[in-house]
Amino acid sequence: MQIRVYYEDTDCGGVVYHSNYFNFCERARSELFFQKGLSPHNKDEFFVVKSTTADWIKPAIFGDILEISAKLVEKKSASIVMYQEITRDNEVLFKATFKLAFLKNFKPSKIPLDFFELFN
Repeated sequence: MQIRVYYEDTDCGGVVYHSNYFNFCERARSELFFQKGLSPHNKDEFFVVKSTTADWIKPAIFGDILEISAKLVEKKSASIVMYQEITRDNEVLFKATFKLAFLKNFKPSKIPLDFFELFN
């Protein structure tokens, strides 16, 4: 997924604010669902971030065109682990691993098969 960095994404120096990298990654994960005509959030079923590790390598700045990728690393019955990178001109700016738990009625639940197929 590609995005452009807008002024609202940056601090007063034109550098992307650190928490916005998480927002960009969330958008890319949601886009996986939207491209298949699904929603990442239904009334009572959805993924939540359980844990993450992140590495900010180089700054993105106002006006940059960024590429956000998402790759499945591990899948279990009620959780998945995804590796994501944000790049500019094939240079890695940010990388993170996200463990996502699947909830139904706010309780851990088995991930539906059609969701698993998204990540293949």
